[in-house]
Amino acid sequence: MKKLTAILLIMMMVLSLTACGSKTEAPAADSGAAPAAEASAEKPVIGVTIYKYDDNFMSFVRRAIDSSNNDVATLEMNDSQNSQATQNDQVDTMISKGAKALAINLVDPQAASAIITKAQAANLPVVFFNKEPEASVLASYDKAWYVGTASAEAGIIQGEMMAKMWTDNPTWDRNGDGIVQYVLLKGEPGHPDAEARTKYAVDVMVEKGLKVEELELQTGMWDSVKGKELMDGWIAKHGDAIELVITNNDGMALGAIQSLNANGYFDSGKYMPVFGVDAIPDALEQIKAGKMAGTVLNDAKNQGKATFELAYNVAMGKDPLDGTTWKFDENKAVRVPYVAVTIDNIAFAEEAYK
Repeated sequence: MKKLTAILLIMMMVLSLTACGSKTEAPAADSGAAPAAEASAEKPVIGVTIYKYDDNFMSFVRRAIDSSNNDVATLEMNDSQNSQATQNDQVDTMISKGAKALAINLVDPQAASAIITKAQAANLPVVFFNKEPEASVLASYDKAWYVGTASAEAGIIQGEMMAKMWTDNPTWDRNGDGIVQYVLLKGEPGHPDAEARTKYAVDVMVEKGLKVEELELQTGMWDSVKGKELMDGWIAKHGDAIELVITNNDGMALGAIQSLNANGYFDSGKYMPVFGVDAIPDALEQIKAGKMAGTVLNDAKNQGKATFELAYNVAMGKDPLDGTTWKFDENKAVRVPYVAVTIDNIAFAEEAYK
């Protein structure tokens, strides 16, 4: 009986010690930072919005942002579905969830001031990319920067390329009148890239000595379906009077090529030169197939890389350019250069998407 009593006493002591051990652990956990909080401090949350996921070019920028991460940050990616109201709500949500920096591909460039107001109220840095705010708006907040391109450059390069290739290919002047009869698919009205590409592509051809005649100019809103619909109508209206198709981006160029294919072009020697901007993989395939004359590389990989690197640096409280090779211009903008792409340097452009 004494032995049994002793055994029961020992068991009660063990249980008591175990219980005491459990009680001492809980306050220790509460008194310091939890592991999740520590991990969060080391791995900042960066809130990212893309104006719409189904934009061909932006899908590659989004992929480049993600692949540049290397698991050093948590990316909160958002599809704004081409709605500025949706994007505004997403920014509010990201701020409330504790984002340390914002990377914003604006739906409407005119909305940049509203985004800056939200970021400034939360003392958060913001990196705009691809759609450029006005310089005065960007300058209004010391924690706002931009990653993109020089808007005029794509139009200038496209114009130079078209002028040279038109001169080198006299058969493109189908009616032999010495005038380039063109149609132009424009991007989003008011978008700095759309306005600059439209203006400079044509201006540079004229500067290079070509005579031009505009048959049609309408917005295709960067969209391949809209590009096809417009091209269908133009072919029905003008037929073979069209000698050149100029587009502000490859998405619309691909739509135009679909329409041209359906109307007997690129078959039995019937050709139409089509020029785009972006050098996305689908467009490069059309160049190799002889159905697209040229495009301009809009470097998605480096735009995404620069966007992530700046956003990560400022999320960590560092200078935005710390440890990078990027430089700011006078407007606090990193400019990723464009490159002309034809069949002659197609391999270079393909490397940009690997």
